[in-house]
Amino acid sequence: MNVREQIEKLRTQVRYHDEKYDENQPEITDYEYDQLYKELVTLEEQYPEFMSEDSPTQKVWGTVKRELRKVRHDVPVISLQDVFEKEEIYNFVNKVSLQVSNPKFVVEMKIDGLTVMLRYHNGKLTEGITRGRDQVGESVYENLLEIKSIPKEIPTKLPYLEVRGEVYMSNETFEKVIQKQKDVNGKKYKTPRNLAAGTLRQLDSGVVRDRNLDIFVFNLEISEGKDFTSHSETLKWLENQGFKTIPDYKVCTTAEEIWKYVSDIGEKRSSLSFGIDGAVIKVDDLSDRRVLGMTSKVPRWAVAFKYPPEQKETVIKDIKVQVGRTGRLTPLALLEPVILAGTEVSKATLHNQDFIDSKDIQIGDTVVIQKAGDIIPEVVRSIPEKRPSNAVKFTIPQICPICNSPTVRDENGADTRCVGNECIAQLSRGITYFASKDAMDIEGFGPSSVESLMSEGYIKNIADIYYLKEHRDELIEKGIVGREKSVDNLLNAIDKSKENDLDQLITGFGIKNVGKQTARALTSSFADIDEISNATYDQLIMLPDFGDTVANSVLGFFSLNSTHELIEKLKNAGVNTQSKVSEVSKDDRFTGKTFVITGTLPNLKRDEATRLIQMHGGKVSGSVSKKTSFVLAGEEAGSKLTKAEELGVKIIDEEEFNNMLK
Repeated sequence: MNVREQIEKLRTQVRYHDEKYDENQPEITDYEYDQLYKELVTLEEQYPEFMSEDSPTQKVWGTVKRELRKVRHDVPVISLQDVFEKEEIYNFVNKVSLQVSNPKFVVEMKIDGLTVMLRYHNGKLTEGITRGRDQVGESVYENLLEIKSIPKEIPTKLPYLEVRGEVYMSNETFEKVIQKQKDVNGKKYKTPRNLAAGTLRQLDSGVVRDRNLDIFVFNLEISEGKDFTSHSETLKWLENQGFKTIPDYKVCTTAEEIWKYVSDIGEKRSSLSFGIDGAVIKVDDLSDRRVLGMTSKVPRWAVAFKYPPEQKETVIKDIKVQVGRTGRLTPLALLEPVILAGTEVSKATLHNQDFIDSKDIQIGDTVVIQKAGDIIPEVVRSIPEKRPSNAVKFTIPQICPICNSPTVRDENGADTRCVGNECIAQLSRGITYFASKDAMDIEGFGPSSVESLMSEGYIKNIADIYYLKEHRDELIEKGIVGREKSVDNLLNAIDKSKENDLDQLITGFGIKNVGKQTARALTSSFADIDEISNATYDQLIMLPDFGDTVANSVLGFFSLNSTHELIEKLKNAGVNTQSKVSEVSKDDRFTGKTFVITGTLPNLKRDEATRLIQMHGGKVSGSVSKKTSFVLAGEEAGSKLTKAEELGVKIIDEEEFNNMLK
């Protein structure tokens, strides 16, 4: 991979994780994200000829939601430069010391929450705004009124005061809300930060009141009619006004003192009642800050130190094996429960036999664990010197623990699989996958419903799903998936899924090596499932992204008698087996055209617009360049729109796009 490709790959990864963070569903830790971002910045600095204004490094991040009123910030909401090593803190202190005399620094915990600006006029709270993007935030004023620790009125009646704080949810409150969500099958949140952000953006202020959000104020932005000389002075004044400020901040004078306190914070972060994702080091004197100034993106008077993922030691009590929908056997470590990143951890995946062997993991071992993405527990390493004499080596069994069929290791891989055709574990997870959003998208048909219906004998394969309506009265009477309303909702969702395009059905089959893109390639080239079933190797190998492995996987699946019986049963139930993509495949009006989609479209989801473009022969790209034919822009379109204007690329809205399709 050359440098340009490496940079583009990193940009794509950073953009993806930015979107997941904006959706309050991050998939990696802040530390892992920062490492990606840092690598991208380093490469762009080394190779400025590949710099692009569309790069995520050229943006100030944060999002606004369409439903909430937009408000422009009075003070730019800027990010801080991230540092990860002791040496970087020392370098920061040395640079500051070269420009100002005898600087003092304030070290604070970096709260893991959602940044807000609070505005006060003549002592009364009048507005509250989220960080947003491009200096425009969203008003969450009504919701902030429900946070008890935010003073609604302060004693000093300045004409205008603006302070910056971090709204968060305590670990204890998070656990209570999560339990309540489980009890009512509500939306699942993975971290307190996600839940706090989702709560603050609720349109119903009652939800905010029930979830007991809190805030720490950490900066005074504007104070008309009152001057201050230092940051620490402002924090003391804010405390006297009734604000809950960052706890346990410390004024330091040397790099050694700063590093010791940063380390102390890192040591105690697991015992805090709230989440932190770093420590902030700021120059205390406000006049010194003005001397130091800032770069185009970050101030020169502050940095944020990011801690690596928290790690803990625990003991592997046992190792069990789970069987997935493809027959893959995954070893799962059962751990002595330990609190990690605010939640109790008692299990961690061990992936495969190679993983176990490479880390020398045995039952009874003391191991170091951490949470990948602050969510998924993983074993980092074993500690052989703490191994007890009765420790037991573990080997993935040669017999499936569910159905007693033989297991076989992949010829060119690390995974071991059950080869039994009637393995109940495979069937259960396969049916769950079939109903998932990635496949047939049957709302309300999750793992618990699948397992209940299978255990009662109502479904044995995916086709049986479409015959459940014949048992409606029995299902209601037995309450297997709920009472009348729940049963009818599920049956309606199943019925609706019959009209899905063929690529969703192909995806739902769970054919090894065949995902959504591969399924779409198939349904773009063949008119229906019978044509796909009868396709030859020579036909398949010519399809986009098809190699020998994928082609043989498709041929193998459709050569089975059980597959043909399944397809016939699906057809009889009225499930669509015609390719809607293929119906318009002769319409290649977008052949040779490249689209970029940005912002929120009024009616079309992004994947729907992508599907329409691809159905008509076009391509969809993630970045704007001179080769871009059209930028399809919706609300809150960002720098892609700016880049298109600079390059003279034609910009269209959803209405124009629809006209192009007519």
